[in-house]
Parts: sequence; C-alpha cells; structure tokens
Amino acid sequence: MTLEKCREKSFKRLCAIAPPVIEFAVDGQSVMARAGETVLVALNTELGHVRNFEFHHERRAGFCFMGACQDCWLWKTSGERIRACTSLVEAGMSLSTVAPEVRA
Repeated sequence: MTLEKCREKSFKRLCAIAPPVIEFAVDGQSVMARAGETVLVALNTELGHVRNFEFHHERRAGFCFMGACQDCWLWKTSGERIRACTSLVEAGMSLSTVAPEVRA
C-alpha cells in the first residue's frame, strides 16, 4: 500500500492490546479485521470506504455510525440485509455491497 493510499483512509487502529485478526469478504475481496470490530470500522480501516454511492462515482464511508441513517446497508450471501455500523465482523462472513435483486 502506498503512502498516498494510507492518507486516503480516515480510520486507523490505535490499540495497545490487539484482538485476534479475522478474515471476511466483501464483493469477493478479502478483508482483515480485528475481533470485536463492526463491519463499518473494518471496511473504513482496511479499504477506506464501505460502498459506492448509487448516483455518483463517489465512495461512501457511512454517515451516522449508530444505525439511524441506513447509509451503510450491506447484504450477506444469504440475502439478509445488515447495517455495517451495528453488525460485528464474523470470521468467514461474505458480504455484498449490491442488493441481491440488482445482482440477479
């Protein structure tokens, strides 16, 4: 990762005792997280964003961070919709930033 890419990210882990690292996937891309992190924190820390904006070429990082705005909806491969800001990362979970009916 380049220094320029690191500067794009607004989240950095500051932790004296690091919880175990777990892996999950978003849109087929492997993402590393720490146990106990929300999906939103993990994605912003590792990728610098949660999803792409539907109406522009911009990326979204979440808005309210407390489950009120619905800006961070993602979908499990089962089709279940989750809020990234209130859902904890689970090892091996697979998520999509695109609704199942749009992917089909």
